[in-house]
Formats: sequence, C-alpha cells, structure tokens
Amino acid sequence: MTLEPHPSPEFDQLEEIPKTPGQSNSSAKSFFMELFQTLVLAALLYFAIDAVFARVRVLNISMQPTLFEGDIVLVNKLAYKLGEMKTGDVVIFHDPYNREEDFIKRLIGKPGDLVEVKNGDVYVNGQLLEEPYTAADPMYSGSWQVPEDAIFVLGDNRNQSSDSHSWGFVPLEDVVGKALVVYWPLDEVKIVTHHQSDVASASRLNSLQKN
Repeated sequence: MTLEPHPSPEFDQLEEIPKTPGQSNSSAKSFFMELFQTLVLAALLYFAIDAVFARVRVLNISMQPTLFEGDIVLVNKLAYKLGEMKTGDVVIFHDPYNREEDFIKRLIGKPGDLVEVKNGDVYVNGQLLEEPYTAADPMYSGSWQVPEDAIFVLGDNRNQSSDSHSWGFVPLEDVVGKALVVYWPLDEVKIVTHHQSDVASASRLNSLQKN
C-alpha cells in the first residue's frame, strides 16, 4: 500500500503594517512634548528649592569649633522672612566688601542692641552671654551700639575671626539666612547648633527701667 504524502500545513503569516508618516510624526511630537514637560518641571523644582535654600562653603577657621574649613552648609533663606532673629543664631550674609562672596558668623547683637566685650566676656544690653561654642575668650574689648538696620556678628574662633569687632555692622539687607545643617563632608554631617539666648531688647530694658 502506498502512502500519499500529506500536504504540509500552511501557517498564517503576520503582515507588519507600515506606519504612516502621520503616525511617526505624532510619536515624535509626543516624545518631545514629554521631554519638554520634564525639563520645565525640573526647572521649576530647581528654582523653588533655590528660593528656599542656599549653600555656603566654609573657607576659613573663624567659626571653629562649630564649623570647619571645607564644610558645606545648607542655609534656610526664609528663616528671617518668616521668623525673628535671635542672639546666638548662626547666620549667613554677603561680604560687606564683595557681595559675590558670603560669610558665616554668630549673631550677637540684633538691631538696637548694645554689645560690650570686656574681660574676656560678651555682654548684650548688659546681660552676660553664656557661650559654650567659642574656641577661646576674646582678647579684645570694645562697645558697639547696633544700628536699627543692622546686626553685629562674631566668629566662634574669637581671636582668629574677621567680623563686626574689626569691620563693623552687617546691614539687614545683606543677611542671606540661617544655617541649618552641615551636609558635606559626609562623615561630618550634623545639625548646626545655634545656642539661642533670650536677651532682652534695648527697648524692653528701657521700658523696664522707666517702670
């Protein structure tokens, strides 16, 4: 008996439907639109963050032992727009002689305060400041009446700091913000301590003296 060969089965072949030029253009437009939206969102986030935070690198030893050369500090630029300055805050401000550069120091005298340095101690409106953050007692003395539109700052490394005791007051308009945290180098990450002091303002003292 002779077996007749069976015909091989036929498989349906999928036919690739070519994209029309219109479809290709639509895909390209969709891609570039998504890319544009991503770039716009990234730019908005950048400017939003930049409006709230700044970064400053410590370039010298004037704030030791609180901050060290090479530390990079995150700064809250809204701190004094939404809140009040306090004696003991670590503040960032523009260099009085070069606004392109920023300094970081300890806020000692607020507008209207009387700052006195004598016998190695610092007094604000007659009140002795407790300062556990300094490297050494100041080897200078003096008295400064802070203008209503300025602040008085000192470095924690009192005898190795160029600050208000040598070049004067910081205009309020030059204050950038308040130090938040050291985020570089990674092995030195820490929250910046402010050691705020509840110092009575000069106007409050005058009022108490009158009463």
